[in-house]
Amino acid sequence: MNRTNDITRRLVGLVLCSGLAMALGGCRHKVQIAPLPPVLTPVALEDVPPPPDDKLPMIEVPQIKLPPEPIASAAARPKREKKRTTKTPTVPMVVQAPDATPVESEAAAKDAAVGALTGGGETNPQARQEAADLISSIEKRLNALPTQMTDEEKTQINKVRNFWRDAQSALTSGDAEGAKTLATKAKLLLDDLEK
Repeated sequence: MNRTNDITRRLVGLVLCSGLAMALGGCRHKVQIAPLPPVLTPVALEDVPPPPDDKLPMIEVPQIKLPPEPIASAAARPKREKKRTTKTPTVPMVVQAPDATPVESEAAAKDAAVGALTGGGETNPQARQEAADLISSIEKRLNALPTQMTDEEKTQINKVRNFWRDAQSALTSGDAEGAKTLATKAKLLLDDLEK
């Protein structure tokens, strides 16, 4: 115990000495400016006479033509153009049966972007079954959701229900790829909601 007190006393003494040395040394970042020597003899000030008016050259100012001043009453009410509604003639869609071989249609299905709707047509029963399974799983998950939710969650549920309804209608119309795409969007939104 005596040895511990001795070490503590030396350590405290060392800290106090180093702190005292720093305090007496001052701040090393402060720049010391040497004082100016005092003026012993007065200096006479000279008077500068003003220049005579007749010797100064005159500079001519060029005349600039300015635009007329705007009137405040015209700026207060800007004129609005009325929206013109034009009726576009409806063109009936003509769907042609594809003459491509099944290999080419599979390659075209792979090249289709995610989220792009297809025009329907011939679909394989496997894609139709996958879309139906995805739609039914979304329906089960929607029915399992709790009834008490915030407004933000309710709007997202409405979006999910809209995608789900659109997927069902696409499947009944024969567009299995479009139904699968819409059901995938509904599934992703539902996944975000349940996180």
